[in-house]
Amino acid sequence: MNKYKRILLKLSGEALAGELGYGIDYKVLSEFVDEIKEIADYNVQVAIVIGGGNIFRGMQGAKRGFDRVKADSMGMLATCINAIAVQSAFEDKGKKARVFSSTLMEPYAERFSKNRAVASLENNEIVIFAGGTGNPYFSTDTAAALRAIEIEADVLLKGTNVDGVYTEDPKKNQEAVKYHNITFKETIDKQLKVMDLTAFTLCLENNMPIIVFKMAEQNSLKKIIVGEKIGTLIYNEK
Repeated sequence: MNKYKRILLKLSGEALAGELGYGIDYKVLSEFVDEIKEIADYNVQVAIVIGGGNIFRGMQGAKRGFDRVKADSMGMLATCINAIAVQSAFEDKGKKARVFSSTLMEPYAERFSKNRAVASLENNEIVIFAGGTGNPYFSTDTAAALRAIEIEADVLLKGTNVDGVYTEDPKKNQEAVKYHNITFKETIDKQLKVMDLTAFTLCLENNMPIIVFKMAEQNSLKKIIVGEKIGTLIYNEK
């Protein structure tokens, strides 16, 4: 029996680049879509927010001299390219997917509406949210938190290249210890970097649990859905 009925999956744009380091690695994209489709076929409603860092990162553009607002606009457009690629990959495998954008983007995406997005989820369609929040100075992590709350997801799943939250960066310190469960308060007190503060605060204030896990780990999504304890669960104290 599934532990979660409706999830919001946050993926970084860099994850789509795979070993290429830039753009879209279609083998990686296909593997991700296969795994997501598998849990959707188990009657799990799946919404996705994907970043655009494999194409353009607004913050990096701003550091290189771009106007910050324009740089963030470019980053949001990059997420739209990734969303369309993900949609196409699902449809190629016979799974209907719909892209909703935070700003007007017809004919490439529909304007976001909670009612239409939830109706699509209940119709067993994959829902992909593009364009971030539609505003500069906000990350796609914040967009993921916002959309998860809006669609009343059971959990926000943050797929990363690390298998959870650690006391320190495990790539820099092999003695770093992994947290299997940790509260929002403890995460803040320990200054652990999970999401940007705006996204994290949204989840905290709206009681939206977060699971940080390694997306590339085989069957990781399926394990989470059936209740296996992988990654790190961040939750509110009761």
